[in-house]
Amino acid sequence: MQRLAALLLALAALSPLGAQQAEEAPIAVERAVALQRFPHDPGAFTQGLFIDQGELWESTGMVGRSSVRKVDLATGKVLKRVTVVPPYFGEGIAPWQGQVLSLTWQNGTGFRWDRKSLKKRGTFKYAGEGWALTSSGRELVMSDGTDTLRFVDPATFAVKRTVRVTVQGRPLARINELEWVDGEVLANIWMTDWIVRIDPASGKVVGVIDLSQIHRDSGALGSDQVANGIAWDAKARKLYVTGKEWPWLYEVRLEPAPTAH
Repeated sequence: MQRLAALLLALAALSPLGAQQAEEAPIAVERAVALQRFPHDPGAFTQGLFIDQGELWESTGMVGRSSVRKVDLATGKVLKRVTVVPPYFGEGIAPWQGQVLSLTWQNGTGFRWDRKSLKKRGTFKYAGEGWALTSSGRELVMSDGTDTLRFVDPATFAVKRTVRVTVQGRPLARINELEWVDGEVLANIWMTDWIVRIDPASGKVVGVIDLSQIHRDSGALGSDQVANGIAWDAKARKLYVTGKEWPWLYEVRLEPAPTAH
């Protein structure tokens, strides 16, 4: 386990300003420990994940392989699927009023899918790239790969406000898959084994979750097979994680990370 200071400096090194001396109080690091693992499609290039009303939904990426799908948690079986056709590269998803909203990477276009039939009910537009999406229940939170989160009206996709994400005072980029958990935004940091916990009001990183043990267990260690996918079952109060082309989806608990000496 890396020392806390080294981990935070490494996170800060992902920012445009580079690694600099920490200016704020230390941030607690937790370790994700597997409670259960469930089958996961190893061909799924996971971009988005959520549990809502007891249903597990996933979006996958890559042009020609992109989809939005409802999945059986216990077996990993795909129960419903709609293809996101080329030239689109599917990205994050979120639920809203009987729909599943999905982003695409570089086309500035998102889709509204009927949750029951998965028929397309409309589209929406946005500036820049689309990486991930989550719902607070009142508004959507969107990441675009930069250090900025957008808070969006689900009906119009108009941006209501933005917040800059910082770790110990330094901007943090590569913010990928998102999940709203008890008033915080959890976010995978692309190409790392870290999830950060973000205060949505200030943008400050208030905690870090180490997924390295889970990633090793998955056996998916290719260069693109990074940790990506966070689902929170608010009713059961269970947290799940997976990654791109991982053969497993994990229910995890969080515990304080051991301190290196």
